[in-house]
Amino acid sequence: MSNLTTTSAKKSCAFFERVSRELLDAGARAGVGHHVALSIVGIDRVGMGYYQGKLRQEDVVRNGATPWTVLRATQFHEFAQQTLDRVPRPLAVVPRMRTQPVAAREVAQHLVRLALAPAQGMAPDLAGPAVEQLVDLTRRLLRARNERRLLLPVTFPGAAGRAMKGDGLLPTGRGPRGSQTFDAWLAHHVADTAPAAGRG
Repeated sequence: MSNLTTTSAKKSCAFFERVSRELLDAGARAGVGHHVALSIVGIDRVGMGYYQGKLRQEDVVRNGATPWTVLRATQFHEFAQQTLDRVPRPLAVVPRMRTQPVAAREVAQHLVRLALAPAQGMAPDLAGPAVEQLVDLTRRLLRARNERRLLLPVTFPGAAGRAMKGDGLLPTGRGPRGSQTFDAWLAHHVADTAPAAGRG
């Protein structure tokens, strides 16, 4: 496992430091000449516990002996569903957050291209084609799935909440952009998860 779900900075930092060192050590023993790590856009601007762990991951990779590339990407289209999964029905508690969601498939393709190229350190941020509000994405997901839940937008307290509502999780410079919109992903996602009897 190379990921966990937590809001604790202590747990996140401990996890990502241990896993990153183990992966680097295993790669060195196998003769890997290029270590590629996936991170998240804006983790240096939004002070959440999980993001502190991702920063620790980047630091371990940066200071390792293996040539490295770190790609920061924005949230995947699946993030809206992941947010719903954290709260029991009938509620849907969703943070107010601006994001530029990207297709996981496009991130994977970009990681492959980076892995086959020379190490470049911090790669340009990868994001989706459009800036969205997470509350709006979640509302569209619920509507597409004909799912009734009480949607409760919330603002995280302090500087982290303000950064999430603003531009904290958006790319600040030029970089690659995915082509699949959230609505295009949603149309395929709903079709793929529909009951077999309901498909044409």
